[in-house]
Amino acid sequence: MSKPMVAIVGRPNVGKSTLFNALAKERIAIVKDTPGVTRDRIYADVSWLSYNFTLTDTGGIEPDSSDIILSQMRDQAQIAIDTADVIIFLVDVKTGLVDSDHSVADMLRRAKKPVVLVVNKVDSVEKQMADVYEFYNLGLGEPFPISSAQQTGLGDMLDAVVAHFPDAGEGDEEDDTPRIAIVGKPNVGKSSLVNKLCGQERSIVSDIAGTTRDAIDSRVKNHGKEYIFVDTAGLRRKSKIKEDIERYSIIRAVAAVEKADIVILLIDATEGVTEQDAKIAGIAHDRGKGIIIAVNKWDAIAKDNKSVKEYTNDIRSTLSFMSYATILFISAKTGQRIQKIYDTIDLVLDSSTLRIATGVLNEIITEAVAMQQPPTDKGKRLKIFYVTQVGVSPPTFVIFVNDKKLMHFSYVRYLENRLRDAFGFDGTSLRFIVRERKDEN
Repeated sequence: MSKPMVAIVGRPNVGKSTLFNALAKERIAIVKDTPGVTRDRIYADVSWLSYNFTLTDTGGIEPDSSDIILSQMRDQAQIAIDTADVIIFLVDVKTGLVDSDHSVADMLRRAKKPVVLVVNKVDSVEKQMADVYEFYNLGLGEPFPISSAQQTGLGDMLDAVVAHFPDAGEGDEEDDTPRIAIVGKPNVGKSSLVNKLCGQERSIVSDIAGTTRDAIDSRVKNHGKEYIFVDTAGLRRKSKIKEDIERYSIIRAVAAVEKADIVILLIDATEGVTEQDAKIAGIAHDRGKGIIIAVNKWDAIAKDNKSVKEYTNDIRSTLSFMSYATILFISAKTGQRIQKIYDTIDLVLDSSTLRIATGVLNEIITEAVAMQQPPTDKGKRLKIFYVTQVGVSPPTFVIFVNDKKLMHFSYVRYLENRLRDAFGFDGTSLRFIVRERKDEN
């Protein structure tokens, strides 16, 4: 089940980035008093009580502004609203209720999403509650007073947010059809690939960057199996300051990846793998999704018998953190190797849901330890007592050891490679949790 998406929206300078940092527990967003400083959306994983969700920070909304940056910030905030499951509408008690707040409230009512109204900069509840009550006039229900700078009132606010999340098992039976998100930069051929996979024109195909305005779900049947493909707006290149705002499309990728089982990262063969490709690949990797790298427009470049190898080496070098990903060379235009995508999806799905019996798992680990002794520190050697698999999608393993400090990253990587040698795990990351257990000897 995918994590809910929660977006913080509001006028510029009401403290959205400060609240975001307080909830994310690290300083991610830039905090300044200049309106418009948070120009692109930033996201973070947040936990509250037993709930986990993805939090999105936005640029401030100035509903009637003609300023190009502010109007684009309004566009990116609208995308956050469209992709969010719950919206935190942040207002400023010190500024008071202004016309722009009413305009933003109108935007949120049209979205028909759950909204939690939050009044920021309430340093003293006793002294400022009369000012807080003024925000009842927005018609969005009870306002929750907080101070994001002092981190007060956040608990009640989060209780209100998670109250809108569906309970486990609530609602309709969950569709177990595999969801495949197709992500990448604009004009890399995402819509063309969806169209080819679907056998019909489902997405608008254009040379204009960003033609695909929203994520589009397409249900496809291939050889008796059903799949859902999600086409997303591309991650745009950061160049000039005025174009920096265009990076807002990353939130669509985050939302699509969050709800997907497998991510197809589409790379333009004529451009090669880029920084933007690495960034979006990192999103999928961090979330433990199955990953396929598809190099599109392979028909458009001059090739020799070394081209595939050289291109593969370049991808492996740039995306070294996900060496497990399967690489395909395709052409959405001509249909070259399109059927291979379905075969690879099935393989990656099998890998990401593969469970290994504890006995078999420990045989492989014991053999690996015998081949390469665990590290030592100050005369003390790491002991691995046993390993067990505790989850899938991605496959997750708990390693019980005598001392967590002795478990170096390099040795975890060594054990991962031995597991991959034995069981494949093509296209999926592996997660390892190291826990201490007292030495019984």
